Amino acid sequence: MKMKAAMMYGPNDIRVEMVERPSCPIDGLVLKIMAVGLCGSDIRNLTYQIGDRLFLFPGTYCMECDDCISGHSENCTNVEKDLAGTGGFAQYVAVSGRKIQLGGIYHIPEDVTFEAASLGEPLTSVYACLENIRVGYGDTLVIIGAGPIGCFMAQLAKLRGAQTVIMVDINEKRLEMSREFGVDHLVNSAEKDPIEAVNQLTGRLGADKVISANPSNAAQAQSIFMVKKGGIVVFFGGVPKGSLTEIDTNYIHYSNIWIKGHFGASYIQSKRAYELAIDKNFPSHKFITHKLPLDKINDGIELTRSGEAIKVVLLPQD
Repeated sequence: MKMKAAMMYGPNDIRVEMVERPSCPIDGLVLKIMAVGLCGSDIRNLTYQIGDRLFLFPGTYCMECDDCISGHSENCTNVEKDLAGTGGFAQYVAVSGRKIQLGGIYHIPEDVTFEAASLGEPLTSVYACLENIRVGYGDTLVIIGAGPIGCFMAQLAKLRGAQTVIMVDINEKRLEMSREFGVDHLVNSAEKDPIEAVNQLTGRLGADKVISANPSNAAQAQSIFMVKKGGIVVFFGGVPKGSLTEIDTNYIHYSNIWIKGHFGASYIQSKRAYELAIDKNFPSHKFITHKLPLDKINDGIELTRSGEAIKVVLLPQD
């Protein structure tokens, strides 16, 4: 039996083709994909039925290594890959029994759309980041990067009680769109010095926390000059492989700045982020700006790349 799937042959070469539908593992299941975003609870004894509405967290952690036992499963040294074959951009995906045993599969309530549930994955790492650095009441937060992740961060920071959110980006359209998510001040770093702008907005004290959520080495280097003494800087976005960021370590030293790298989330954080994504009070409709059939994946990529879209959701069954 055949199904549609988006196959990547190389950079900017993604084609929607008819491929063999995956067979069901003996101890697993086949998940019908209803929505997938472009870009834990114990369920060991849970039995899934045909037709169940499920959300699949892509990470699978062993829950046996030192990191997992310490509560930091996001750092698991035995992480497994269970999205076999075509991956998530397809009409079906096989899920192994090992994945079912270890967790990361959650039921989608009947009154929640598949599109809203799909936001649980990108929201997961954002949720974990803000929780780990304890963004909260009264904080001034600078986010460098007004893409989908930056917008998630702004919205969640406001929900956690941040007083002021400053968004920095070079794309004016993205900046304007980020206003929808609780951003208080916009800084176009293509037109003005972002360090000076942040210092002016904070009374020259700097922000409590600064998150570099973009793939720019320059943004990482600038971020330390936007945070207050004793503040926290997070490198959230990955930069080009092999590139190095030059940082004034003397300034970091004498300003007591803490720098943290962030990637991924633990099982429990993935569950909480998913529950937030499907909560009726969470504005998922503001994030999902475009819904496209799988055949239009390249259109979705261009919408995301250009900054016209906040979040593109692909619907493989359409």
